[in-house]
Amino acid sequence: MSTMSMLKMKRVSETYEMKVFTESGEYFGDVEEAILTKNRVFGWRVRSTKNSFLNKMLGTAKGVIVPHQLVRSMGDVMIISKAAIPAGDMDEEPAKEQ
Repeated sequence: MSTMSMLKMKRVSETYEMKVFTESGEYFGDVEEAILTKNRVFGWRVRSTKNSFLNKMLGTAKGVIVPHQLVRSMGDVMIISKAAIPAGDMDEEPAKEQ
């Protein structure tokens, strides 16, 4: 008996509004659109939503583009690598000039 893994494919249209989570399980945002180049997925525009990690990190920014190579898994939700998280520390306050 041979073991064979089946490749599951999704239509791009099935990914719109898909919830996006980090590898650690934190809600990141929602897929807004796929970015295609030469019939391949280049990346995903992820929209910041009210209770998302992106909203906490970016404040008024509307979202980010996550390169496709940082997507770890797609099914009912999208799981992305922690490398896709924007740099910066939410707990740090900007330095005040004197």
